[in-house]
Amino acid sequence: MQIIQSIQNRIYEIRGERVMLDKDLADLYETETKRLKEAVNRNIKRFPSDFMFQLTKEEFEGLRFQTETSKNGDSLRTQIATSKGRGGSRYLPYAFTEQGVAMLSGILNSDKAINMNIAIMRTFVEVRKVLLKQSDLKVQLKEIRDRLGEHDAQLNQIYDAMENLLDEKAAERKWNDRERVGFKNSS
Repeated sequence: MQIIQSIQNRIYEIRGERVMLDKDLADLYETETKRLKEAVNRNIKRFPSDFMFQLTKEEFEGLRFQTETSKNGDSLRTQIATSKGRGGSRYLPYAFTEQGVAMLSGILNSDKAINMNIAIMRTFVEVRKVLLKQSDLKVQLKEIRDRLGEHDAQLNQIYDAMENLLDEKAAERKWNDRERVGFKNSS
């Protein structure tokens, strides 16, 4: 469970996709980021743009800011510290979608890489399950809100009817308690 939590902390949402960065994958596979990129570049035909893309400088800065303000951003801080060359960041990181991570299993053949890849795939499945549950909860909350809205309308109608009845009773009381004008029978 701890490995799944560790992997979940390394999944980011960029361009509307859940992705993992090359540095985080290299750490999990216990290899250098440079070696991971070399393997990918040797098999670049396996990684179309919906499997892997390079972050823009703005995306990287935004991710860095987002991670530095979070409580457990240690992995990206390490990446930023180690990826800086003389003039700042030399290479922007690659982001791998779930399909890209699956494709990595075909080019990385060590036992560690295979086992870690299985754990990563299971983590993506768990993340998807959590998101589906959240989506279901959102639908349920909307239904509850709609029902409460209907109840509010019904309660308002009941309050209006009660006010009308009270107003009628008050008017009737005023009519009966009014001072009579005219002749009075003294019988």
